[in-house]
Amino acid sequence: MSSSNRDLERGAEKKRPQKADGGHYAAATTYVEEDGEWTTWLIPAFIFANVVVFVSVMYINDCPEKSSRVYGSCVAKFLGRISFQPLKENPLFGPSSSTLDRMGALDWNKIVHQKQGWRLITCMWLHAGVVHLFVNMLCLAFIGFRLEQQFGFVRVATIYLLSGFGGSILSSLFIQNRISVGASGALFGLVGAMVSELITNWTIYSNKAAALFMLVIIIVLNLGLGVLPHVDNFAHIGGLLTGFLLGFILLIRPQFGWADQQYHGAKARAKKSKHKAYQYVLWLLALVLLIIGIIVGLVMLFKGESGNDHCSWCHYLSCVPTSKWHCGN
Repeated sequence: MSSSNRDLERGAEKKRPQKADGGHYAAATTYVEEDGEWTTWLIPAFIFANVVVFVSVMYINDCPEKSSRVYGSCVAKFLGRISFQPLKENPLFGPSSSTLDRMGALDWNKIVHQKQGWRLITCMWLHAGVVHLFVNMLCLAFIGFRLEQQFGFVRVATIYLLSGFGGSILSSLFIQNRISVGASGALFGLVGAMVSELITNWTIYSNKAAALFMLVIIIVLNLGLGVLPHVDNFAHIGGLLTGFLLGFILLIRPQFGWADQQYHGAKARAKKSKHKAYQYVLWLLALVLLIIGIIVGLVMLFKGESGNDHCSWCHYLSCVPTSKWHCGN
């Protein structure tokens, strides 16, 4: 991309690089090629697409016509075809599980035995209800806008989609007796990428320890909520790990000293390499682990293997039984 096109797209102004503030994370970029901010359009498009898909699913669900009335009457009947299933059937104000399954929910049996691998992708665009959709889209806006401004739509889209895919793989390996939907795996991937971006670009941030601590707290709290019943924590974990590895690969920045040398001529630039040695090591290690993880996961999945056969305690990562609830079917 030429510099003129880049400036047109981002509305960037050339300015001397400043050291980034890790405490706010949305720091000024640290080198000439990426000063300024990208125009944010991908995240709004993703949010719009998710809303459109949800309305379409509700239209196809057609509760007034297709509901069996076993659980009671449809909710918000004034909405007509897009009214919600009875709350006893779906407390999140959404469609029936059979409709979600028909529209592409994650279903281990159909993925493995009917070779419907496309469900690993379509499930991340479906939501169980208005509550589910609202929470996920709020998180996507909160996390995604900032990342897209900093790194552009290509890298953010790659992290989002591959993280959702990785979450679907891990979920399918461990949860094989119920369907799963939602963008949570992709969202956790964005958070994981924020962590690895902070680590790999450690030298260009100030207040980085505090920023890293806050990100870890957010992750721990959300994974903690994932041990409640009916929450697919394996999708969260799979997305988080995928995004964490992708952050080392896609969000690497030049070291601060190198960027500053752009203003001091060729002789000064020769003193420092663009990236530090540890950044290259992390990049290569993350790439190898990501490729191996996805390949091994897909091979195990389509061979019909269960992750629980290889890890007897892993099921506790998604649901911990208590006196108040159980973790059965």
